[in-house]
Amino acid sequence: MEQQEKLIFDGRHTPQNISSYSFCFGIIFGGCLALAYYSETIPQLGIFFSALALFHELEYMMTALFKPDTINLDAFLLNNGNSYHIAHAAGITEFLIELYLFPASKSIRFLRYIGFIVVVIGQLARSIAMWHAKSNFSHKIAYHKRQDHVLITTGIYAYMRHPSYFGFYWWAIGTQLLLSNPICLLGFCYVLHRFFKDRIEEEEPLLIKFFGNDYIKYQKKTRTYIPLIN
Repeated sequence: MEQQEKLIFDGRHTPQNISSYSFCFGIIFGGCLALAYYSETIPQLGIFFSALALFHELEYMMTALFKPDTINLDAFLLNNGNSYHIAHAAGITEFLIELYLFPASKSIRFLRYIGFIVVVIGQLARSIAMWHAKSNFSHKIAYHKRQDHVLITTGIYAYMRHPSYFGFYWWAIGTQLLLSNPICLLGFCYVLHRFFKDRIEEEEPLLIKFFGNDYIKYQKKTRTYIPLIN
């Protein structure tokens, strides 16, 4: 049998692709942190790209820790839908346009600091949620209960339902606070609320089906801490 040519960035889940993706994220993370450190005018843009690179790398790493047999390159979430990429492109575009037209609006340090803190909280919550859920975590809604699927009510899950959704919601909101983007901040709030409301309303009946009264009890004593979703 002819040996398959070893290529990179060909879409296959191979060691060379995993290392290449991670290498690129590392370069972006480090380079943009340097931009944030040395830039006097747009440090928040460097922090934004560093946070974005770290988010995608951690998505893969946390999945690989507990699902090594079923993981693929999709775990990097680079194919996270057109809406995801359009949203980030809109955020960057708004930042650059407002930087040119209203440069003072991008110099509000208080907003930068708040945005950075919210991004960190969101990322920590999401990664901790994935760590506690272990193999029970999935990027997609589960419509059928696996034999090893258990209800997690300890760790961060003892304090909130859907902590990974909480984490992503506030991480994304934090990026727009960090960039001082008023238009995209409102847009992100609307789109994310609609997305997670629909997703939770679809997912929770399935969880009740899987875990019965145990999930109903858990549901009653916990909150999502996503505005207007409970």
